[in-house]
Amino acid sequence: MLFRQFFDPLSSTYTYLLASAPGREALIVDPVKEQVPQYLQAVEQLDLHLVRAIDTHTHADHITGLGDLRDASGCVTVMGAQTRAECVSQRVCDGELLEVDGLRLQALYTPGHTDDSFSFVLDPGRPRAVFTGDVLLIRGTGRTDFQNGDPQRSWDSIVNRLFRLPDETLVYPAHDYKGWTVSSIGEEKRYNPRIAGRGEADYVALMRGLKLASPKLMDIAVPANLACGQPKAA
Repeated sequence: MLFRQFFDPLSSTYTYLLASAPGREALIVDPVKEQVPQYLQAVEQLDLHLVRAIDTHTHADHITGLGDLRDASGCVTVMGAQTRAECVSQRVCDGELLEVDGLRLQALYTPGHTDDSFSFVLDPGRPRAVFTGDVLLIRGTGRTDFQNGDPQRSWDSIVNRLFRLPDETLVYPAHDYKGWTVSSIGEEKRYNPRIAGRGEADYVALMRGLKLASPKLMDIAVPANLACGQPKAA
């Protein structure tokens, strides 16, 4: 399998490009608008045909590259069924399979960070990896205090959905702020300080007490992302 991980330094966002092999159809997860030229360069140099661009949720800290990638490649833009983005071409439901030229991703509805958050499991028959968006981070979890986030739903999504995956399943989040690039379900069960050794009530109290500042680009990014990163026509 071909796998590439990209990083946007301004928003600390990870983007993932996957294909079964060079010269094949490909998909991309959580693209950032400013990094679209880099993605397209990789697609060209690896002789790929980009057919799907996926956002795990409506991001608040960067503008998505979905629209630009759609315009450049003709790819189908994908988000979860709960999204309010008007421009998304395909809305996936919990449990739905996306198949791209030998790759299989299963959509898992994992709300909590936002109410439209999805994770995507690679090869669900024998899970190899899961792209968790912001609901589960490496040694952390996504905030739950805006866009209809909910700490109880976050706990349920992590403990009762993601942690049901095999321990060896690799965890690829949409962000990291410490330089970590990958984790695993087993590691997060044991070492994630917001989850390990805590019960649901403790987690909910912790998340409600964080008192975090709003993302700097939130007022710009959310409206733009509801239009797939492109301004609406006047």
